[in-house]
Formats: sequence, C-alpha cells, structure tokens
Amino acid sequence: MSILVWLIVGLLAGWIANMIMSSGAGGLLADLVIGVLGAIVGGFVMGLITGRDMVNGFNVESILVAIVGAIILIAGYRAVTGTRMRT
Repeated sequence: MSILVWLIVGLLAGWIANMIMSSGAGGLLADLVIGVLGAIVGGFVMGLITGRDMVNGFNVESILVAIVGAIILIAGYRAVTGTRMRT
C-alpha cells in the first residue's frame, strides 16, 4: 500500500474512531496519527486472528480494520492514563 493510501485511510479511520470514542484528541494531525497507528495495530490483531493481511489497499475492509485498531489504541490509552470520555 502506498504512503498516500496509508495517509488517506489513516485520516479517515482516525476521524471516525475519534467520533465513535468521543476522544476529542483534537485536529487533523491527531486523527492522522491515531488512524495510521490504528491501521498498524488493527492489521496486526486481525492478522493474528484471521492469518491474512487485511490492510491491503483503499477498500472498506482496510478502513474497518484501521477503525477497529484506532478504537483499540484510544481505549488502551485511556486505560493507561485513566482519562475518561469527553462529552
């Protein structure tokens, strides 16, 4: 997957995960970082579960895996820091 596709998928996934988790992480750059790291985390977790590469281009499957990974990342951050959901 090209770097441009990683950035687009990451930005979209980070934004959606922030909306779902109400993290209020703030801004385009935070959404991008959360989304790209979420794609890595989600791809790793789904690879362990399914045994195949599920982040392989700009498609619905990759975006969903990246969103799940970003949600795991946000939840893990909250668990470690003890922060709560912003309303």
